[in-house]
Amino acid sequence: MTRLALLSVSNKRGLIELARTLVEEFSFDLISSGGTAQALKDAGLPVTKVADYTGSPEILGGRVKTLHPRIHGGILARRDVTQDVTDLANNQIRPIDLVVVNLYPFEETIAKEGVTLSEAIEQIDIGGPAMLRASAKNFAHLTVLSDPAQYEEYLQELRQHGGEASLQFRQKCALSGFLHTSRYDQAIASYLTQQSATESTLPQQYTHSGTQLQSLRYGENPHQSAAWYQTGNSAEGWAGATKIQGKELSYNNLVDLEAARRIISEFTDSPAAAILKHTNPCGVALGSSLKEAYEKAVNADPVSAFGGIVALNRSIDADTATELTKLFLECVVAPGCEPEAQQILAAKSKVRVLTLPDLSSGAKETVKVIAGGFLVQTADDIVADTSKWQVVTERKPTEQELEELLFAWKVCKHVKSNAIVVSRDRATIGVGAGQMNRVGSVKIALEQAGEGAKGAFLASDGFFPFDDSVKTSAAAGITAIVQPGGSLRDQDSIEAANKLGLVMVLTGVRHFLH
Repeated sequence: MTRLALLSVSNKRGLIELARTLVEEFSFDLISSGGTAQALKDAGLPVTKVADYTGSPEILGGRVKTLHPRIHGGILARRDVTQDVTDLANNQIRPIDLVVVNLYPFEETIAKEGVTLSEAIEQIDIGGPAMLRASAKNFAHLTVLSDPAQYEEYLQELRQHGGEASLQFRQKCALSGFLHTSRYDQAIASYLTQQSATESTLPQQYTHSGTQLQSLRYGENPHQSAAWYQTGNSAEGWAGATKIQGKELSYNNLVDLEAARRIISEFTDSPAAAILKHTNPCGVALGSSLKEAYEKAVNADPVSAFGGIVALNRSIDADTATELTKLFLECVVAPGCEPEAQQILAAKSKVRVLTLPDLSSGAKETVKVIAGGFLVQTADDIVADTSKWQVVTERKPTEQELEELLFAWKVCKHVKSNAIVVSRDRATIGVGAGQMNRVGSVKIALEQAGEGAKGAFLASDGFFPFDDSVKTSAAAGITAIVQPGGSLRDQDSIEAANKLGLVMVLTGVRHFLH
């Protein structure tokens, strides 16, 4: 008996080539529905519409087409079970040897700006997932293809195995089918959850999935395996970045680049540069030009900048590119890169240079895996509002001083706790990160700032439990401090600041980063 293939696809890439080969080289009969059937007919290929094959017309505006015993019986029948074979014969059902199905573009639809709930709902496929699951379940007896990338491999299987696909290949395709429907269902569930969720609530069930973009050489260390996965179908975030030059990205590169993206996205009004090592900023600065901002960021800590990750909030111009080539760097990311700058950077061909047009687009939640589960929290994307800050000292900040404190506060948000940032002239001059006590972070930041601490500004990601850090800061020459407040001993720190002539501002918001 001539073999039967069912084709019903939303993504029609490679469809005609596959169908023509099935018919002309392997003598398949084709059945199809809707737009797929029309595409095959327009290509001059012999095809039977599903409605003609089942004897049941499409109804409900096409919502019901393939949900029929002649379709699912042909898919689910076990060829080695006598009763199944008898049932097929008694009901004039042909066994289906190949099912080619991919699903309505739900993720692409919800990615469009302004899409309504009803529009999204119409892109929830019903018949497609049913056929995919049925076919994948019965992979012992047929093949299911859910991705155009599988078509050529399937045809090679037929050529190499006398017109049959191997069991190993069929099982691999079945797994792909289940992964396809799982991801599809997750996208729907996530979307509907977002429609009813509030910023303060997280769903009772949380799922996370992705498609592997790239196998990485290793993880944080050579003995750890790693891979890079993309969530969703559209190339958003780093999946949408363009690598202009350089070596392959590593696991650590990507982790550092994401930390750099988060920092640089804080600054939009002026040219800005951030240099990071191990996800901590070693230099962040604003300037009248991108070149000036980068030079200030390097000068903040030139030793740590060596081998660093650079993020810029403006397209790389020739002057900035020239400066970038003067120091060994791992990665550079910016919204764009001018042609002349590309030519200059080519002299350092191993440096990874990426463009990411939308540096502000980040994840809405963060996920951390723990033993037996994982933790989810909403992203720390609150925007600092100085109008809500409280000046608690007798000495009040000038407008310029408040702007400097805001700069230091924005950077401090992205430093590992306990975090201290010392800045002046919109550039970091000292960073204390990840210490076990706040006093230690203060000492590190001030030591790094050196004589530059005189007249400088200090930000702390958490409150001061005692007044010792205030006294240490004042002794080094710090003129103003911004911190969340909230300690039982806030008044001690405030009194110390008053006695020493400092400005102290409380934000009412903390930014721990673990």
